[in-house]
Amino acid sequence: MKNIVILISGGGSNMAAIVRASRRGDWLQRFGARVSAVVSNRADAGGLAFAREQGIATAVVDHKAYASREAFDAALAAEIDRHEPVLVALAGFMRILTPQFVERYAGRLLNIHPSLLPAFPGLHTHRRAIEAGCKVAGATVHQVTAELDHGPILEQAVVPVLEGDTEATLAARVLTQEHQIYPRAIERVLRA
Repeated sequence: MKNIVILISGGGSNMAAIVRASRRGDWLQRFGARVSAVVSNRADAGGLAFAREQGIATAVVDHKAYASREAFDAALAAEIDRHEPVLVALAGFMRILTPQFVERYAGRLLNIHPSLLPAFPGLHTHRRAIEAGCKVAGATVHQVTAELDHGPILEQAVVPVLEGDTEATLAARVLTQEHQIYPRAIERVLRA
């Protein structure tokens, strides 16, 4: 069995898109793959309820309960490793991971970022794209490396930046594309 563990911090819309795509695309039959667990660093993350409703194991590893980033990452890794994942997908997981954590899952750790990397790594991507006068924006699925938002690109989607766009309107348009490209990128990895 190829287990996929998804890490979230909030509503989990990308996680839900991955779960739905995995079932619609019958990843279990085609690749022997399934989303086996959803782990959050926040007990109030809305996506946990969706995962439970889908019969997926959930866990919370609260980053506030640990004295250091390294201690949190060690506890998070222990929870992830219980599921023996072939892939770990960051889906709105809002924590910067230590180089040791990233190395532990090298080649198996994926992320989605709401910009056309390498443009606008980090936070406030939509505001920065609008302020820079970009005509297009988008989203990127990439492998995670120790350098923030700079790993090998697996998939991208482009949306226009429209006159009068706000951060919210651009973010909503980009998010619809994220829901399409993240499952597609994971499926490509599973197929390889």
